Amino acid sequence: MVKKKEDILVILGEKIGLGESKTIDFNIAKLYTTTKIEIPIIIERALKPGPTILLTAAIHGDEINGVEIVRQIIARKINKPIRGTIICIPILNIFGFLNASRDFPDGRDLNRRFPGTRTGSLASRVAYHFTNKILPHADYCLDFHTGGSSRFNAAQVRINPDNPKQLKLARIFNAPFTVLSRNIKKSYRALCDSKGIPIILFEGGKSLNSNKQIIRYGVSGVMRFLDHLKMLNKKYKVPQSITNTVIIEKSKWIRAQKSGLLHLKVRCNKKVEKGEILATITDPYGKMLFNVLAPNDGFILNVNQAPIVHQGDAIFYISTKNKFIEIHE
Repeated sequence: MVKKKEDILVILGEKIGLGESKTIDFNIAKLYTTTKIEIPIIIERALKPGPTILLTAAIHGDEINGVEIVRQIIARKINKPIRGTIICIPILNIFGFLNASRDFPDGRDLNRRFPGTRTGSLASRVAYHFTNKILPHADYCLDFHTGGSSRFNAAQVRINPDNPKQLKLARIFNAPFTVLSRNIKKSYRALCDSKGIPIILFEGGKSLNSNKQIIRYGVSGVMRFLDHLKMLNKKYKVPQSITNTVIIEKSKWIRAQKSGLLHLKVRCNKKVEKGEILATITDPYGKMLFNVLAPNDGFILNVNQAPIVHQGDAIFYISTKNKFIEIHE
């Protein structure tokens, strides 16, 4: 049987036919020692044509939950579709991952460098080659992140407001929360939107930390997403959610009014009432105790888990406008 031209996928000069599996090394730069730095790209193609899904994690090198989500998708062979193609990149910012750092060695944030330039900074060059050599193959993108530093994010999907297609996909992924937020300039999400590629950005947990529940939310969401596209192998049972995603239309930061030791009283995800005590801030000497109160009814979407805070530090992210919705296929 002669393969049709459209049956052959060519990425970074490598050809992958229908029904084939291949790992390709995305090689952009070297370490100071001239040691090669290679970003493995794991590609699985079904015999039956269909959409191409691109899964990426560790655009920020210290965001470990996303790496584990994509790793589990590969290890459990969920990435072997019954139609179409699944491309997995567990670690896109390999430099940051090696250094347990959010950024590239040049100090740049890869997620503020898209679409990149051929002759720019190291981060910009990686963004350029990814944008031009890998992203064009994708029909859908799933990107995995965590909260930064000591800030723990509730499991959530972020989408642009007033985008019915993205909202439908977010409902299918069905994380506990769907946050309506505008794109950040030069981010990966903004790049996909500009190219008309639907993208789901999943956030959960915090950097340099692995959280089993957050990882479970991510893996389950991917399986529901693949099932919707009729790509998930029938041997897998599609995970069912206990509740439908809550749409977060508006939210705001609650900031520390005092400096001192932070004692949390509520967990991330919790629905709180106006006036409820969320935390206390004390001095080290037993002289001062300050209650942090909820300014309104809402869900706690982010918690600062640092043991000490300065006045003005963001300590909670709370929804100010949200709604429950029903899923209609």
